[in-house]
Amino acid sequence: MRVIAGRARSLKLKTPEGPGTRPTTDRIKETLFNIIQGRIPGCIFVDLFAGSGGIGIEALSRGASHAYFAENAREAISCIQENIAFTKFADSATLLKQDVFGALSSIHEAEVDIVFMDPPYEAGYEKELFRALSHQVYVTENTLMIIEAKLDTSFDFVEELGLTIVREKNYKTNKHVFVQRAGQTG
Repeated sequence: MRVIAGRARSLKLKTPEGPGTRPTTDRIKETLFNIIQGRIPGCIFVDLFAGSGGIGIEALSRGASHAYFAENAREAISCIQENIAFTKFADSATLLKQDVFGALSSIHEAEVDIVFMDPPYEAGYEKELFRALSHQVYVTENTLMIIEAKLDTSFDFVEELGLTIVREKNYKTNKHVFVQRAGQTG
């Protein structure tokens, strides 16, 4: 896995070993960042279930002003720390070494621009994540929430949380779902 574009372009990142982490492939990461590139410069970016930190580091490399990484697996935390140091983004990164739901209350920003989530596919966290995010003061009408999920994962529940799907990008085995507060457009 590597950084695709920006200041840290082509740098190889470490990834945790084992079945607990599923890094987003370079091709899918490139497609994702092509979609959101206009929102990245100067943004506050949150990477939940950060794994290796590859998504948040890509955002920093492309000009995000700050990235939060939430992860509680020991080996993944070690990878994120090494990758942040290796790419020289330590001054613009905050690593929250805790459960994602606890980490949400550790983010003290007036507004977060992008929240990226890549929860374990079989854990069923999707509704709980969006419910928790919908209660955070830093998730405003301008915040774009993106979740990576299996193709057959339903997000029919978002409307009852005051949210709306603004875009969906399907890949071969998974998808990115782009969500904002209801009434907003991407």
